[in-house]
Amino acid sequence: MKKTLLLAKALIVLAGAGCGNPDDMVSNEPSETLGTASDALTVQNCVSLSASSVLASGDDGAGSVAANTLDDKLDTRWSGPGKGAWIDYDLGSVKSISGAAIAWHQGNTRASNFTLSVSSDGVSYTQVYSGKSSGTTTAAETYAFTARSARRLRITVNGNTVNDWASIAEARVCGASSTGSGVVWRGDFETGDRSQWSKTQMVSADRLQVIASPTRQGSYAIKATVRQGDNPINSSGNRNELVRMTNEKEGDEFFYRWNTMFASNFPSAKTWQLFTQWHHSGDSGSPPVEFYVNGETIYLRVQGSTVVWSTPLVRGQWQDFIFHVKWSANSSVGFVELYHNGQLVLPKRNVATLYSGQTNYLKVGLYRNSSIAQEGVVYHDGWIQGRSLQDVQ
Repeated sequence: MKKTLLLAKALIVLAGAGCGNPDDMVSNEPSETLGTASDALTVQNCVSLSASSVLASGDDGAGSVAANTLDDKLDTRWSGPGKGAWIDYDLGSVKSISGAAIAWHQGNTRASNFTLSVSSDGVSYTQVYSGKSSGTTTAAETYAFTARSARRLRITVNGNTVNDWASIAEARVCGASSTGSGVVWRGDFETGDRSQWSKTQMVSADRLQVIASPTRQGSYAIKATVRQGDNPINSSGNRNELVRMTNEKEGDEFFYRWNTMFASNFPSAKTWQLFTQWHHSGDSGSPPVEFYVNGETIYLRVQGSTVVWSTPLVRGQWQDFIFHVKWSANSSVGFVELYHNGQLVLPKRNVATLYSGQTNYLKVGLYRNSSIAQEGVVYHDGWIQGRSLQDVQ
C-alpha cells in the first residue's frame, strides 16, 4: 500500500509540473543562480553514483523540477515549497552509499537546514545525516556519513535562512569504496561503547559518555565533558580524552575523517582548548599536530607554533573534518591537507608532522587550560582512518 502511495505521489509531482505558484513569485528567488550560469558541476571528496531516476515532493510549477538537479547545469534548479520538501534519488539497485554532494541554489547568500535519509525499498527510510549548508558558496558541498547499503537517497529540506523553500541546483549520491581494504580503523562508536578505542583518560565514565543523541551519523556519538579540576593523569591542564594508539611513524600517509560539535554553551576563553590531537610518544611538550579552540576561533597548529589553518568557532552545529597527513619529521617530506564541511580549506602544505625519532598517537575529547571555570562539552562522531580519500568517505 505504501509503495503504491509513493508511486502515486511521484506521478502527481510529474503531472503538476505545469501548474501552481512559481517559486520566483512566492519567494522572490531569481531565475538563475547568480554568477554560475556558465558553470557545470564539480564535486570534491565524492565518488558520484549515477541515479536512474529522481522524484520530489513538489516543485514551483514554473519549470524548477527534480530532473534539473541531474542536468550538470548550475543555472537550473529544483525548488520545492515549504519546510519538509524532499527530493529522492533512485540508484536502480542497492549500492554502498557514503554521502551526498549538493550545490545549493543561492548557496552563497543563505544556509539550508536539511537531513539525508537512505532506503532500500522506497518505503522505510533511515536518517543518516542532519546538518546545515555553509551559506558561503554555490559550488557543491559534500556531506559524508558512514557507508550504508541502500538504493535510494532522500534530501529533506527544512527551510533556509531566508525563506521556507528548498532549492537545489545539482546533487549527486556519493559511493563508498567497494572493498574497504584501505580502512585501517573505525572509532565511530557504532559498537555502542568505547571499545574501538585503546583506552581512556577520564575522571569518571560520565565525562566520556556514549550517547544516542545528538549524532552526526549512525546510532551513537560520544559526549566529552570537562569540569575545572578534572585531571585524570596528574598532568597539566584539565581533560577527559579517548586514546587510540595509531602509532604513526616516519613515512606513513593516512586520511582521517571525523565530526565534532561544540555545545551551545561551550566556553569562550582566551586560552587553549584542544579537541583533537596527535600526541608524540615522548609525552612532553606540545603535540606535533593539534586542533584547538582559542577564544572564538578554531585552529590547526603543527610543531607547537605554526598555525596552518583557522576558522570561526560555531556552536551547536556539527563540523565535518577530513584530514590528510604524510607523517615525517622532515618538513620537505611531511604534509597536511584539510577538508572542512566538504570543502578543501587547506591545500597540501609541506610541514614536519613528527618529532624526530618519535611516533604519534591520537587523542580525542577535550583538554584545556585549568584556568577555565565553566563546564565544557564537545561531541565527537564518525572517526575513521584510511589509506585513501575514498576509504574514509
